[in-house]
Amino acid sequence: MIVPPYPYAGPEDILRAVVPGTEGYVVRDLAGLTAFGAEDGEPYTYVVGLDGWLRLAPRRSEHVACAGGGAVLGAGEISFRRTGRGGWEVHEVSNQSTGYCPDPDCWPAVAAALDRSGVARPAGFTYALVFRRCERCREINVVREGVYVCVFCDEELPLLWNVTPRDRPGS
Repeated sequence: MIVPPYPYAGPEDILRAVVPGTEGYVVRDLAGLTAFGAEDGEPYTYVVGLDGWLRLAPRRSEHVACAGGGAVLGAGEISFRRTGRGGWEVHEVSNQSTGYCPDPDCWPAVAAALDRSGVARPAGFTYALVFRRCERCREINVVREGVYVCVFCDEELPLLWNVTPRDRPGS
């Protein structure tokens, strides 16, 4: 099992564009989800900050911007639907974040953030991705159908999560 936090592993120019103090909206309770303006079935970018709170931003927002540039306990895309009496529940949730590439093992942190906010949730991700960095060419891969082979250079991929930030030039 991989233990978060997950560092940002995406492009440096996206990280440099993060404006401090503009992280995603913190959902502390059901009223906060309504105040955010959540719509039935609309997908959103989310992160779970190091403080354990769920943060939301419009879909297509960069996860690293939603996180304020820091590491996260989980990240992906999420959509909600209304339940009776003004409640909300998770409709779909994934770990699809190519900036953080969190392992599906981040689910407990995502579940805890949803529970803490009072949002009903499924027992696990409705769609989970497995990310690995190729140790030869250093490219990030999405493992499909359990085939741990780099799509860029055909090298075998590690079985354990290894998506740390890209090597810096000269390192």
